[in-house]
Amino acid sequence: MFCMGASDFSQESRFLPRTGCFLEGAEIVRRTVVSDQQDRIMRLFIEEAKEHLDTLENGLVDLKSTMKDPESVQEMFRAAHSVKGGAAMLGLDSIKTTAHRLEDCFKVLKDGPVKQVDQTAESLFLKGVDTLKDLLGRLEGPFGLRNEEGEKLVQQVMPVFAQLETHLNKLASGKVQAVAAGSGAPASRTAGAVPANFAVEVMTLLKEMLQVFKQKESVASRSELTAVCVRLYKLGGKIETWQNLVKTARAAIVNPKNSYKVLAPLIIKELKEAGDLVQGGKVKAIAPSKNLLLLAASPKPAEPIASTAPAPASKQVALPAEPKAVVKLLLKTFNKKQLSEIAKLLVNALRAPSN
Repeated sequence: MFCMGASDFSQESRFLPRTGCFLEGAEIVRRTVVSDQQDRIMRLFIEEAKEHLDTLENGLVDLKSTMKDPESVQEMFRAAHSVKGGAAMLGLDSIKTTAHRLEDCFKVLKDGPVKQVDQTAESLFLKGVDTLKDLLGRLEGPFGLRNEEGEKLVQQVMPVFAQLETHLNKLASGKVQAVAAGSGAPASRTAGAVPANFAVEVMTLLKEMLQVFKQKESVASRSELTAVCVRLYKLGGKIETWQNLVKTARAAIVNPKNSYKVLAPLIIKELKEAGDLVQGGKVKAIAPSKNLLLLAASPKPAEPIASTAPAPASKQVALPAEPKAVVKLLLKTFNKKQLSEIAKLLVNALRAPSN
């Protein structure tokens, strides 16, 4: 029978991992796995929350039309509810609280007798969604969402939700009559001045723009969008900051490389916010964002291709006999695009059958 003495065991134990070290290593592995899982769950939550935010923003830009479709209102309610649930699971209290208050307000629209909303309700809803968007943006940032900054944003937006609920209840009880955006007699104003209900008229035109953005991308639909831009431009009277923003938006729209999916949320948001600034007398604060400026920036126009008509005598050049000298002369005389066209012509001429 094989036996191992105490001395033998002590020698063999040198080759076995120590229990403490083994347990410590296992704990490190466990924590690493848990951390990776938490990171994946957080990234998944952020991506899903962004999709829910898109649902909320798209519905709120034209809330009056959204109200006509109960399923759309239900979808917005579910979006807020989903963000609340995910934030609660991850312990993100500020996001959970903000989404919960949005959910409560959408519940009034979903279940209550509110038949029609007005500009005030739209603006208050959008402020709540903007706060939720700000919180998610900070969460996704390099430093994450700190508890103190999240709590500060929540405290700032709570009065907005209280005002929104009160306003919705008044609309439901009939104490406040909802006025459709842009309805009523136009406010009298002097030439070059903006209307008293500027923000309302801006929203009316932005709703038209949104409907066009929902169409298929085409030359015709882009023309419709630019026509709305012209009306927005004129609406601003002589406010240069407003007109500059509208011109920038128009430049971004006419660039066929920019998709409606990218253009719509950015342009509508910036014009809506600028309309509110004009209404509040803060026109100097209006400026296109860097993203909008990038979309509006068009490439420099290509230099014209050399005309096929005979060049004037002063422009004619004599080709030297030395091949290298010919190449240098061509590079000096023509730009890259012209050389490319010349090369194509030469290739086609060489391929063509000789007569």
